[in-house]
Parts: sequence; C-alpha cells; structure tokens
Amino acid sequence: MSRLRIITAGLRGNAGAAAGLIILALVVLGAILGSFGERQAGTDLENSLKPPSLEHPFGTDSFGRDLFSRVLRGSRVSLMVGFSARTISLLLGLVTGLLAGFYGRKTDSVIMRLADITFAFPTLLLLIAVMAVVTPGLVTLSAVLGFVGWAAIARLVRAQVLAVKNREYVDAARASGVSDISLIIKHILPQCLSPLIVVYTLGLGMAIMAESSLSFLGLGVQPPDPSWGRMISDGIIFMRSAWWLTVFPGLVLTLTVCSLNLVGDSLRDMLDCRRIDFRKSM
Repeated sequence: MSRLRIITAGLRGNAGAAAGLIILALVVLGAILGSFGERQAGTDLENSLKPPSLEHPFGTDSFGRDLFSRVLRGSRVSLMVGFSARTISLLLGLVTGLLAGFYGRKTDSVIMRLADITFAFPTLLLLIAVMAVVTPGLVTLSAVLGFVGWAAIARLVRAQVLAVKNREYVDAARASGVSDISLIIKHILPQCLSPLIVVYTLGLGMAIMAESSLSFLGLGVQPPDPSWGRMISDGIIFMRSAWWLTVFPGLVLTLTVCSLNLVGDSLRDMLDCRRIDFRKSM
C-alpha cells in the first residue's frame, strides 16, 4: 500500500488535519498575494499608528505602513526560511544517518559524537551564538537553522537503518551482488520515508518559531524585509497605545505553527502502521 493512499485515507474525517491544512493554505495564499499587494512600500507619517479599519484591517505601524500587507510579506519570509532550513536539515540528517546506520563502527561513532555535541548546546543559545558572528540574512539564517537541526534527523534515520539492514530481503540483495549505494537507495531508504515525512512537517513549525525568535532579538531577518518576529519586537514599545502592532503578527505566527503541528500529528497517526485501518484505504 502506497503512503499516498494511506495519507488520503487518513484525511477522511480527520478534523484536525483538515483545519491545519485550511489554515496553512490561507497562510501560503497570503504569502503569494503579499507579493502583489505592495501597499506598505512607502511611508505615510500622517497615518501612523492608525487602529484597524476597513481601509487597514490590521491598522498601520509607526511609519504609517499598512500592517496587513507587512504581515502577508512576513509570511512569505517565514515560510521560505522555514522550508529552506528544514530541507537542509533533512538532507544533512538523511545522509549522515544512512552512513552511520549502514556502515557502523568508526563512521557511526564519529557521526553520533558530532550529533551529541550538537545536542549538548541549547538550540536557541547555539543559534544566537552562531548568528552573532555571521552576517545576518535570509540565506545565512536558513543555513544556520538547517545545520542546527540535522542531529535529530540523523539519529532517527540511523535507528531506522539499524532496524532493517539485517533483514532477510536486505541480506538477499547483498548476496546477489548489489552495490552499497543501490542497497541503501532501493531497499533501506524507503523504510525511512514515513517517519521522515512526519519529522519534516513537525520541524517546520519549530524552524519558523526559531526564525521569529532570532528576528525578535535582531539577529534574524533584517530591515527592510518584514518578519513576524521583527514586527512583534518593534511593536512592544507601543503595546499600550497600539496593541495591534504585536497582536496580529503574533496571532498569525501562532496559527501557522499550530496548523503545522496539527498536520504533523495527523500524518504521524496516518503513517503509524499499528494504527492504520487498512479497510478504509481500499
């Protein structure tokens, strides 16, 4: 049974997955539309700190820029950084996990000790330390977030490889003269895909939160590019007089992360063979 059929069958009647997908689709649509609705490009000090209205649904910021447009553009930045960082983590963790689990011995020891060193530092503190010594930017931020998140994926892949590499069909393929690369790609890698899909989805929310945290501290996305974390940070000083500057970016950030977690939790349940009702997927 293909994983696509399992996921499709699991989506039927799953309210949590449906809600998460709807919210995520709206955020992605907003990110796309934000590229066309550039009402925030210029400043208009006469309209600074205007409360929400029909003309400005989220109000305006201290420079008179439309906050709704900036939140839409911020979603584009956050999603781009989140997907880029998580993809880098996935590639690094997948390659190192496959090598550690398949070859073992010194290769396994070296890779797992590097993973232990990465785990020894609190994630946010490690991100702050690295971003403090490099030039902030979208590419740099994606690369740093991706590098920090590789260790957990490597351990997961290694565990999956250790569970399947000595099974009969793998031994039969090895005895028939199949090369190591072909053995890994055709016989071992497919067994790692289900947990990787779940971990990738759940990790997107964490990557977006990490990007927002660094931007909040001034170490992430730099002006003039908008970021949810940066908007929240800039609006704190106006919290009493202009609450919308922090509430709306924070609300959209919360909804986005919650939607990704809902989708990830649903995928975990769908791809867990012990909990699948195969009759529903026929």
